[in-house]
Amino acid sequence: MTQSSTPAQHSGPEPTAARPPGKQRQGIRPPKLRLGLRADIRTLSLVGVLAVLILIGGITKPDEFLATSNLQLVLIQASTIGVVTVGMTFVITSGGIDLSVGAIVALASVWATTVATQQYGFAGILFTAVVVGLACGLVNGVLIAYGGMVPFIATLAMLAAGRGLALQITEGRTQSLDPECCSSVLDLGGRDAYILGIPPLAIIFVVVAAIGWLLLNRTTFGRRTVAVGGNPEATRLAGIDVRRQRLYLYLLSGLCCGIAAFMLIVLSGSGQNTNGNLYELDAIAAAIIGGTLLSGGRGTIVGSVLGVLIFTTITNIFILNNLQSATQQIAKGAIIVAAVLVQRRTASSEH
Repeated sequence: MTQSSTPAQHSGPEPTAARPPGKQRQGIRPPKLRLGLRADIRTLSLVGVLAVLILIGGITKPDEFLATSNLQLVLIQASTIGVVTVGMTFVITSGGIDLSVGAIVALASVWATTVATQQYGFAGILFTAVVVGLACGLVNGVLIAYGGMVPFIATLAMLAAGRGLALQITEGRTQSLDPECCSSVLDLGGRDAYILGIPPLAIIFVVVAAIGWLLLNRTTFGRRTVAVGGNPEATRLAGIDVRRQRLYLYLLSGLCCGIAAFMLIVLSGSGQNTNGNLYELDAIAAAIIGGTLLSGGRGTIVGSVLGVLIFTTITNIFILNNLQSATQQIAKGAIIVAAVLVQRRTASSEH
């Protein structure tokens, strides 16, 4: 008995000596460093693409493209779809998809511009747009998280229902704001409201993107979002309520749609059932080329913002050079394909 217990007493220190703490740290740090470098390279490459587009615009149409009014227009056009893209980035990072964002924007914009809502002025319009967006996000979240529906099907159903309800509310007509009771909303879109030459809508976009970045990268909510997208089953076993997290994410997407609807109302001074047309495709494309993994598990708000700016700048350059819209779509499609191929190559190298 005494001889058999002797080896057991000496078996404890041996694994510790074979794996010293210093070597463990050396084995962990290089992968983190490589991932950080890859993220930086992706961001820098997007910045480079945007810089090249600006250079092209400056060369082809220097007077028109580099004019202050045109650059402000680019920021305004990027702002609305940019806010939607922030919400879409969270959903895709979690491994989901939201095809209903454009329909939610349309429904929120027409509901917020009815005669009854306009009587409450600025606060009533903003409140209604946000509540409608949240309500639609809640329906999506409940169907997907607790109803077990596939995100593609659930949000596709919301797309159809939202567009149909928006058409029924407007009866195909444009709902213009009454200047007497909604002057504060209309004034927000005027040039007098610009702050240091920056449109208020662009400032809203920056604020939403900054909050989204903090939420995704500096909070438990963001870490759980990435975990759900990377491995939902392991996340559930770790004690995280995956269903509730998904519900929160679709609520967040709906909130972003409500804010975007209000921004469109400010921009156009009206609500239309055609608002937000193809926003779902633009938002998904911007998030993908920005570096958000379509299969989930990785997302970047900075990349999504750059993706929105790249698409908006391309559209602006094409319009200034009188190129056909078909050519614009072909160029965007080529960029999306290239971005997905780069994603697959990067993902395979990381694994």
